[in-house]
Amino acid sequence: MKKSIMILAGGLILITACNKDEGEVVPLTEQEKTDLRFLREEEKLARDVYVYSYNKYGQSIFNNISNSEQSHMNSVLNLLNNYGLTDPVINDAYGVFSNSELQTLYNELTIKSDSSLNKALEVGANIEDLDINDIDIFKKHTTNIDLINVYDNLSCGSRNHLRSFVGQLGSYTPVYISQTEYDAIINSSNEQCGQ
Repeated sequence: MKKSIMILAGGLILITACNKDEGEVVPLTEQEKTDLRFLREEEKLARDVYVYSYNKYGQSIFNNISNSEQSHMNSVLNLLNNYGLTDPVINDAYGVFSNSELQTLYNELTIKSDSSLNKALEVGANIEDLDINDIDIFKKHTTNIDLINVYDNLSCGSRNHLRSFVGQLGSYTPVYISQTEYDAIINSSNEQCGQ
């Protein structure tokens, strides 16, 4: 904590303190830590499912977006490292998760993706729909600007990915975000994220 000492008229001494020194890392709440760990593996889920679909169908949309998801994983890992948190991705092999909920979801989504290219595209839209919803929830749990900046960037990417999948599908009914939010995303142009 940074302290300033000022001597006032009459010899009074005033000591002031600032909560955050420049470069000082403010500790995260338990909820913020939980959200970051979950998001790290949720971005891995997206990457891994898209790699699976690319290997099956050879469509560039899956390869391009899986590369973007790797960047998203790296962004969350940077936050984990900056705040001294353990990375939940113990094994970065495709389809392997520490979180049992995400492991189950990966298994379900790859089975669905395996049935047809159209189903794989639908799964892609579904994953991005879920990501946007979850990030919106995580943003409500924090006032930390480091986290908010990363969340905004990831959400922007997910909106672009959703537009891409729906562009291939022709139509999609949102499961996690509202129809109003979905319509606003689909009826707007791709965004420049992280700027």
